Amino acid sequence: MELEPVDLYFEETGNGFPVFLLHGYPLNHTIWKSVVARLKDHARVIMPDLRGHGQSPVTDGEYSMRLQAEDIHHLLERLGIQKAILVGHSMGGYVCLSFARAYPQCLSGLALVASQAEADSTEKRQARYISIEEVGRKGVKAVAKKMLPRLTQRKDLESELIEMMLKTPKKGIIGALKGMAERPNALEWLAEITVPAVVIAGQEDLNIPLERERTMAQMLTRGWLVEVPGVAHLPMMEEPQTVSDALIQLVNLASA
Repeated sequence: MELEPVDLYFEETGNGFPVFLLHGYPLNHTIWKSVVARLKDHARVIMPDLRGHGQSPVTDGEYSMRLQAEDIHHLLERLGIQKAILVGHSMGGYVCLSFARAYPQCLSGLALVASQAEADSTEKRQARYISIEEVGRKGVKAVAKKMLPRLTQRKDLESELIEMMLKTPKKGIIGALKGMAERPNALEWLAEITVPAVVIAGQEDLNIPLERERTMAQMLTRGWLVEVPGVAHLPMMEEPQTVSDALIQLVNLASA
């Protein structure tokens, strides 16, 4: 069954060139709040909740990266925006890469934050399906507790993250896990992305090997890398100043 794009919930602030901030799994748009505090003075910032997350509609089935890219394109059309900068964290980065392939004419700039272009290994794919089974049996809390140590070592962020994850519907978690498990290898079209593109990598990230992010930055035609010391999988929450600096630079390049 072909799923249709849904009307995503979003919040926006600021004026200027449009920048879409896409959160990762299983979080929501509020992960960007500290970055937006500065970025809104330089751009029109639009923060959607992805399908099945936050306040956006929940649907059955797999949330493929292409389907989620269609949701974002549908949002651009709703807002009357022809071209935009896309910023994606983790799964949000996978969605950005799918968008870049499907709608290159709509992309002015790209930022990949704690994300990667490679598809899942066999082991990682199996782990996602085990998580799907665990969510079905034990609920969202089991996955949230297992994920937390791999997101950050910052104790001051733990309660906010747990609360965010527990608000994510079970169907949303399962749909996203299936979509990530089956996503294609975006390395095949990285070199086709010719817009300014920044890769932002936490040096202590337990989920994304730093070497993959370095390779991704090298393969992007106009790519550059920002490594953030002492930061894990959530640079936008752990070190928002560095992330916002990189995004302001991207806005200046992409909107020139």
